[in-house]
Formats: sequence, C-alpha cells, structure tokens
Amino acid sequence: MNHVRPVPDGAPKGAPSGGDSAPIGGAPSPGDPRRLAELLGQAAQGDQAAFAQFYDATSARAYGLALRVVRNPAHAEEVTQEAYLDAWRSSARFDSQRGSAAGWLLTIVHRKAVDRIRSVEAATARDETWNRETAPVDHDQTAESAHAALDATRVRNAVATLTDVQRRAVELTYFGGYTHTEVAVLLDVPLGTAKTRIRDGLIRLRDLMGVAT
Repeated sequence: MNHVRPVPDGAPKGAPSGGDSAPIGGAPSPGDPRRLAELLGQAAQGDQAAFAQFYDATSARAYGLALRVVRNPAHAEEVTQEAYLDAWRSSARFDSQRGSAAGWLLTIVHRKAVDRIRSVEAATARDETWNRETAPVDHDQTAESAHAALDATRVRNAVATLTDVQRRAVELTYFGGYTHTEVAVLLDVPLGTAKTRIRDGLIRLRDLMGVAT
C-alpha cells in the first residue's frame, strides 16, 4: 500500500498530507486503544498532528479491511481515504464508552467499502442494460432476404396484402424500427403473440414475393 494521508476537507491550513512532516512523538502502537482514543479526542479539537498519528497507527488495518471487501487495490485506496476524511469530520462523535477508536474507524471503512461495491455494481448494471437495449436487433432471415432482393416499393405493396394484424406488426418492426418487445407493448398483446404475427407476416411476404429463405 502506498496511499498518502488524507487532507481533511475543511481542516485548518497545514493539515497533514503524504510525507509533509513527521508526526510529533511518532505513531502509537496499533494495539494501544487508550492512546488511539486520546488521539481521536485531540483530532476532534482540530489537532492535525494527532490525527496524523492516528492515521499512521491504523491505516494498514483500514486498508487491509477495505481490500478484503472490495477486492480491488485502487478501490481500496479510495475507500480508505474516504473513510479517514469521514473520520476527521466526525471525530467529535467518537465515544470511547461505546467501543475502541480502531473499531469505530473500521466500522466507517466497512460501510464505505460496501457503498463502493454497491456503486460499482449499479454502474455495471446500468452499462449492461444500455448495451442490451441499444444492441442491433437480429431480424428474421426472411426479412433480410426480402429487403436485400426487392426494393421498398415492392415490399410495401406486398405488405399491403397482409391481414391487418400482420401488417401492423411487420410495419412497426421493419419500417418503424421497433423491437419485438416494443411492438407487443404498442399492440397491447403478449410478446409471444407479437412475435407470431411478425413471423406469419414475413412468411406470407416470402410466399408472395418468391424470396428464398
């Protein structure tokens, strides 16, 4: 891990960032809960050096937890930084009577990590939906053969010989550019019924126009 200390939003000028200055007295032991609680209390009063020491003592555990949850080093880095910024802003709400400072921090890290997973999953789902909805519709081979062999006028004349329900379904699909699902909605019929009408209409066109499948 090679992340830097977060620069707290709204912190007094000179808040610690990666390598600016060594924290006074060095970082406490990660296993010293009393000292970590003291540092958080000092951070709540705006003590940037105290928060830097708290960061140095806990950042390895925080990053490790984030990485175990999100399983992506780059996301884990971002989650860790977000967690420390949140910890700085909310340090006054830490209550040592309710738990350790490290536990309080790791709760924030875990929540941020879970939020990141949900955000990534939601973005992936949106991309998949967009790709699925915008993918070219695979038209029936009969329709492709008809359009390749005959001009639009002959096609429209042939379409005019279809039954009303067949003609409407075919026109919406191949002249209107609607998908089978959209045709079903527009005609207010089940998807299977819409597909049947389209297929029957295309077969009739093939027979009328002598197009081989």
